[in-house]
Order: sequence, then structure tokens, then C-alpha cells
Amino acid sequence: MMKKIELLSPVGDLDCLKAAVQNGADSVYFGSNLFNARASANNFDIETLKQAIEYCKLRNVKTNLTLNTLIKNDELNDAINLAKTAYRYGIDAIIVQDLGLAKFLIKHIPDLPIHASTQMSIHNLEGVKALQNLGFKRVVLSRELSADEIEYICQNSQIEIEAFVHGALCISYSGQCLASSMIGGRSRKSWKMCSAM
Repeated sequence: MMKKIELLSPVGDLDCLKAAVQNGADSVYFGSNLFNARASANNFDIETLKQAIEYCKLRNVKTNLTLNTLIKNDELNDAINLAKTAYRYGIDAIIVQDLGLAKFLIKHIPDLPIHASTQMSIHNLEGVKALQNLGFKRVVLSRELSADEIEYICQNSQIEIEAFVHGALCISYSGQCLASSMIGGRSRKSWKMCSAM
């Protein structure tokens, strides 16, 4: 059975968001100025986050907020509060890397779909099933998978699957890159990864 493909576009600011929506995106994903692996994008503060969600809701476009970095103990409350604020604004899903944050959100905001970021490095069916059992609603597969591997996972799982078809030209495995820290002292795990677009 063929399922409808959802066109999900990354956006770094309101202008990009409007362009994606006006050009047919079914959904968009974006980060705030915290806990977001795309630190070099303009990103969204609390006010523009609300504007973005409202703009998309009026046009039946889904919104996804990325909290796709590892969250330290002293950051957890801020990450949770950001997720709660986005939920109050009407965000459709949160994309996470950190398993502890995901577990908290799944337990305390059960109506908010949690998507596993490609940064979680899910390469196989067992990883997908494990995340489904934890309460995730969607898994963004690692970018390194072939079309055949993606097809196998889709045919043998009961969870939404997302795959990148275009984007960053990373030379490493999703979520496992240390090149950023070697080049200029940047770290993907602290929101400052380097990637070629």
C-alpha cells in the first residue's frame, strides 16, 4: 500500500518559513535559539516561534520544533519549559535527540508527538521498534541508509518513518560526528556543528 509522502522542509527564520509554505511544504521544522543543532541559522525566539506556528496553522501546514541536541542536567528545565511553551502555542511535534528529554515529554505531555531526530543514529529496524515502544510517534532515520534499507524498515514497522532526501553534506554518521570539534572547536552536541549545504 502506497502512503502519501509528506514534504517536510527545514526553515531558519520567518522568511524561509513563508517561502517553504508558499511553495508547497506540507510541514516545516525549525529550532529556537536554544537546544538546536542548526546554531548558524537565524532560528526563532519565543515571539517568532508563536508567529511561525500561527502562520502555519492558518494554512494547514504542520510545525515541528527541533530540540535535537544532548541536554545537560542544568539545561533540562529550560528545554522542558521551551517544549511546554511550544505546545501551548500549538506546535505539532517536537524532534529530539536526548532520550531523557524525550522520556519526560512523552510522560508529562502525552498529547505532544515526539519524533526521534536523525541525531539519534537509528540505522536499523530494532532501533525503530525500541523507540516506538518508548512512545515515539516518528523516527527520522540516519541519512546513511540506502533506499532498500529504508524500504525494509518501512515495510516492517508500525511507526511513522522520515528520511532525508536532500540536505547537509555530512561526511560522518548522523549524530556521531566529531569533525566540528576538530575544525574550529565547534560541537554539534552544543549546537555548533559544521556542515556543508
